[in-house]
Amino acid sequence: MRALSPTDGRYSEKVNELRDLFSEYGLIRFRVLVEVRWLQCLADEPEIEEVGPISSVMKDVLNGIADDFSIDDAERVKAIEASTNHDVKAVEYFIREKLGDGPETQPLKDFLHFSCTSEDINNLAYALMLRSARSDVLLPRMRELRNRLKAMAREYAELPMLSRTHGQTASPTTLGKELANVAARLERAQQQFTAVEILGKFNGAVGNYNAHVIAYPDADWQAISHRFVESLGVHPNAYTTQIEPHDWTAEYSHALLRYNTILIDFARDIWGYISLGYFKQKVAKDEVGSSTMPHKVNPIDFENAEGNLGMANAMLGHFAEKLPISRWQRDLTDSTVQRNFGVAAGYIVIALQSLQKGVGKLQVNRDAIHADVAGAWEVLAEAVQTVMRRYGIPEPYEKLKALTRGQAVTREILIEFVNTLDIPGGEKQRLLDLTPDTYIGLAAKQARDI
Repeated sequence: MRALSPTDGRYSEKVNELRDLFSEYGLIRFRVLVEVRWLQCLADEPEIEEVGPISSVMKDVLNGIADDFSIDDAERVKAIEASTNHDVKAVEYFIREKLGDGPETQPLKDFLHFSCTSEDINNLAYALMLRSARSDVLLPRMRELRNRLKAMAREYAELPMLSRTHGQTASPTTLGKELANVAARLERAQQQFTAVEILGKFNGAVGNYNAHVIAYPDADWQAISHRFVESLGVHPNAYTTQIEPHDWTAEYSHALLRYNTILIDFARDIWGYISLGYFKQKVAKDEVGSSTMPHKVNPIDFENAEGNLGMANAMLGHFAEKLPISRWQRDLTDSTVQRNFGVAAGYIVIALQSLQKGVGKLQVNRDAIHADVAGAWEVLAEAVQTVMRRYGIPEPYEKLKALTRGQAVTREILIEFVNTLDIPGGEKQRLLDLTPDTYIGLAAKQARDI
């Protein structure tokens, strides 16, 4: 009731799958993972003989610290941070505590956080966080919505529907083809989001391996660092300052922003089609559409999605514009911004759930769609004047413009006009048989092919 953010209040239950990734607990968990894996990496390097090799028992201890990290562990890290006033150093001290005292532990403790700057840990923690969010949360929901729209596109592939360009009647399409358009756009945007390369750096205080080389000048630190970053499923960024420059994070944010923009377009179009009566919405028995007008069934799911996608895009745009900018080798303005990744992801998840719910409530009103297209005889002006062009009749566009523009066009008017045309009999009959709901080109095939 007193939550400041709706993602932790009104919409809390809808974003629970993001909590272990983007919460303070999630960030600390990923930091612990990176610190432990780096220590294990050092132990596996023959040149760093002061660390390893380590026993199978100690390997299990280290794996347990990372793999079994709990809420209680995170609380302990926060308690240590209260004294250190440094969040990453608190992680190091926590791991030292967990290692305890024993014959193998002292060398390991001394090599915790070896040659690292805090950003070595943080940038990889955020890389793992965003990678997991993409693969485990966002992409599955994106695929689910896209596949649902593809199925609807095929189901309604042959249902003629009046197009509207500039809000005016235009050449007919099919409902399935319009849904296929959205599915195709989403698929492309999803592929671009998937293709964003997640980068990480692990090269010390200002990106030059200064501390590494002074301690072990003969070790191939670039190769060691790259192997370590790749072992986490992240692509190494060889050229950085103290921080990974966040260019990939901007690409990630922009890819999501573009995907979301397609969904906003879709939500607005469906909202409009509901307004036209093309869709009815399934009603819940106790649901209220208006506090004063009992008849209303509002398109709230599409409105909710549009609003939440807008919130996400506002944040994603800021991430993309701000994060790649840092004064000289490092400033701290990125830190507070990165902590909001989960909020933006939360708004996206809420929107995707709303769209799934809204699409699931849609009921196609075939009668309304048919009545709209069947009465729009003026759209056949395009068909008639195009056939006239083929058979060399002069000024076809101008003649149809004079016949149809700014006045009611009926079947009888068009038949009368077509009967005056000097074109082959078969072609004339084809135009006479044409109706607005059969003038759909390849729309049905395109929808089925999606």
